[in-house]
Amino acid sequence: MRHSKKGAPTNSAKFRAIKAQNGTINRMEQLLNLDVTPYTDKIIAEYIWIGGTGIDVRSKSRTIAKPVEHPSELPKWNYDGSSTGQAPGEDSEVILYPQAIFKDPFRGGNNILVICDAYTPAGEPIPTNKRHRAAEVFSNPRVQAEVPWYGIEQEYTLLQTNVKWPLGWPVGGYPGPQGPYYCAAGADKSFGRDISDAHYKACLYAGINISGTNGEVMPGQWEYQVGPSVGIEAGDHIWCSRYILERITEQAGVVLSLDPKPIEGDWNGAGCHTNYSTKSMREDGGFEVIKKAILNLSLRHQDHIKAYGEGNERRLTGKHETASIDTFSWGVANRGCSIRVGRDTEQKGKGYLEDRRPASNMDPYVVTSLLAETTLLWEPTLEAEALAAQKLSLKV
Repeated sequence: MRHSKKGAPTNSAKFRAIKAQNGTINRMEQLLNLDVTPYTDKIIAEYIWIGGTGIDVRSKSRTIAKPVEHPSELPKWNYDGSSTGQAPGEDSEVILYPQAIFKDPFRGGNNILVICDAYTPAGEPIPTNKRHRAAEVFSNPRVQAEVPWYGIEQEYTLLQTNVKWPLGWPVGGYPGPQGPYYCAAGADKSFGRDISDAHYKACLYAGINISGTNGEVMPGQWEYQVGPSVGIEAGDHIWCSRYILERITEQAGVVLSLDPKPIEGDWNGAGCHTNYSTKSMREDGGFEVIKKAILNLSLRHQDHIKAYGEGNERRLTGKHETASIDTFSWGVANRGCSIRVGRDTEQKGKGYLEDRRPASNMDPYVVTSLLAETTLLWEPTLEAEALAAQKLSLKV
């Protein structure tokens, strides 16, 4: 009995500590979920921009006096470019220009996410601002007349936090060979579905034009699709969706990787296949327009490869549903080609093409604008066109 009495306070203290800890967590969650809309007109705007690597997303928050409906209603802002690799320390101010707004799925209410691009104080786009150049291409009357549509398939890999090894894989080891994981269900085949589903719903809430998602061929790898989106909107939606995915994986304690070949060996890489069509491609006779576009793309193959993501040479090997990085090819329903045309498009004589070359870490502003520029604005010489048509067996 004496032993029990001595032990009782210790157990009680532990219980009180756990209860207090849970109480603190609950109060934190209550504050995070607090809807301030009934109490103030003010909103929180999360300004998002692309950092110095060209692939990292940065953000910071700002209070805005009232809800807004258009980015033009938002003030410009600035940040320390010397801390993101985008400006020297002695002249570090970089200016953010709001360009697109989305509803904030994390804070809810009237709060927003703001996609920005970056400029010097003198108003010049900084080197990592790829949106500015893309906007110039998409504002060209010839491009606007063709209403370019994009459907982008963003693949990504989920990694365990401390070991940077794919989610669901044994640490330092490998799962069974590829085959059972693609679009699969089951605890031994699907790893990270909650993250994919949470991201799907968050994107729908935000107003991102997400059109689907699926588990990929390599276990721990997923894909979501955004589109069809018109012009510059495609890049804005992909960057915002990437930011949301970074935030969700942050909360889940999982690392997001956009590396195009995260695991060497007999494993699929991660791409960002870009489906593309113009008004002329979507109308009767569009297949001939698609063939002309493919011809142009073949002549600028190396220009596109240089702009399609870092480390892509590790992915584009001619294996694992890719074409060789050194050789341009196209085919109907062939996933081993640079450009794939769907069987549906061939049968209907109109539709779209799929550029399978972009890596998972590509900049969507660069890829979408380059596709439009090469197929709508760039004109090859007649000699080059004839040689390319012969080589690719294209009749245009």
